[in-house]
Amino acid sequence: MLPLTLDQVSFAVNGRTLIERVSVEVGAGPRTIILGPNGAGKSVLMRLCHGLLSPTSGSILWRGTNTGRQRQAMVFQRPVMLRRSALANVTYALKLAAIAPRERELRAQDVLEAVGLSHLAERPARMLSGGEQQRVALARAWALNPEVLFLDEPTANLDPGAVRDIESIIAQIHASGTKIIMTTHNLGQARRLADEILFLYQGRLAERAAVERFFRQPASPEAASFLREEMP
Repeated sequence: MLPLTLDQVSFAVNGRTLIERVSVEVGAGPRTIILGPNGAGKSVLMRLCHGLLSPTSGSILWRGTNTGRQRQAMVFQRPVMLRRSALANVTYALKLAAIAPRERELRAQDVLEAVGLSHLAERPARMLSGGEQQRVALARAWALNPEVLFLDEPTANLDPGAVRDIESIIAQIHASGTKIIMTTHNLGQARRLADEILFLYQGRLAERAAVERFFRQPASPEAASFLREEMP
């Protein structure tokens, strides 16, 4: 389904432009992290790519078509847990994807083990800690075998131990062959997880660069100012 191609994509609400004429092509392989100051449009851009929002103008295509949504998934900053066990949260997502009952049970058990939660499989998901809930959300998405996984600030407000756990799982998902597209406010995390950076500023794509070059020698003055922590 890749590449994902955005062509002159804009998005406005009540006369306010949040994303302005963004054009970029994102291919398979490298982990792509979207950086930018608060209000730059990172989460909005990700929701546009995922299909939760429709652009005001421009186009978003998956390998030249608009039929890629069923092969991608998204995990949000605050995961939504259903009123059921951790295991049932995963199997329900697989049921919606029309996976056969026996296979979805096995697949759910496998991903919960992969994220280190097999011992909590029958625990009510809403009784888990914030980090554990985020691991359930990652397991739920991973179980669908998505070709692309969008992650919107997946470690915000988590303690350092939980952040390490989530980063390890993201690395596993990437190693399994899933394309990672992620937003974060944590520059250290971006250095650890990214292969390439998309830098947004005031709704525009100000820079795209390999992670090493971006942090060593940003090409845009906005990115340089951001890395010097001279903007929010």
